[in-house]
Amino acid sequence: MAGVPALDIVPLTDPDDERLADYVSLTDVALRSRHEPAKGLYIAESSTVLGRALAAGHRPRSVLVSPRWLPDLTAMLESRDPDGEPVRVYVAEPAVLEVITGFHVHRGALASMHRPPLPSVASVLAGARGGAGARRVAVLEDVVDHTNVGAAFRSAAAIGVDAVLVTPQCADPLYRRSVRVSMGTVFQVPWTRIDPWPSGIETLREAGFVTAALALSDDSVSLDVLEADAPERLALVLGAEGDGLKPATIAAADLTVRIPMAGGVDSLNVAAAGAVAFWATRVRD
Repeated sequence: MAGVPALDIVPLTDPDDERLADYVSLTDVALRSRHEPAKGLYIAESSTVLGRALAAGHRPRSVLVSPRWLPDLTAMLESRDPDGEPVRVYVAEPAVLEVITGFHVHRGALASMHRPPLPSVASVLAGARGGAGARRVAVLEDVVDHTNVGAAFRSAAAIGVDAVLVTPQCADPLYRRSVRVSMGTVFQVPWTRIDPWPSGIETLREAGFVTAALALSDDSVSLDVLEADAPERLALVLGAEGDGLKPATIAAADLTVRIPMAGGVDSLNVAAAGAVAFWATRVRD
């Protein structure tokens, strides 16, 4: 909009400034998991993550940055598509940032971002691959560790998974740690929540997907078998840390798949298991 400045830069020295409420005590997971979604925001940490969020069309509410990183952030924010509202940029020394947030701010920048509305499962599946429709989908069932969620998204982005669906009890992919561990790939891979679950498996089936539950069971088939003859549309379902997939999920899935292992190991971290399964079943054409 003509005449509207792109940025509103505000120097700060007081960590108790009430305008910084979005950034206070970000290490309290319980607080943030309630506070961020309720206020319709999430926190993006580092210039790399912010850049990917902006590229995905997400809108910044404000930015908190140390002086060293201000030039880079200024150039990035000024190059975004304007929406008629200037972005408030708070500038504070690193020591002040640490008092505000409760941790050392990685690469000296945080952004409070407007949380976009979640799309429907149908639109995510149909819109993937440039509108050609998803062929590979990952489902994260009740994965509660934010680091594992972020790592799974990063693997999904790297290996060409078209979409990620998360169940109602799964950790928030837009929580600060998830976003940071994913290196911002949560903004690249289309995702949404699939609810209800596990009855949502029928939604996948109706969309033409074969659902493969990764679990140890007597009737499981080796991942090698699935790799050799993967269906056109495949949804890989990964379970929570510790207990793995729920029995009802395994029963509802079209087949159960195990990863062949050696050395007396019977399981992998959920993010590692996902990376192995994504690679083995990737679309090769």
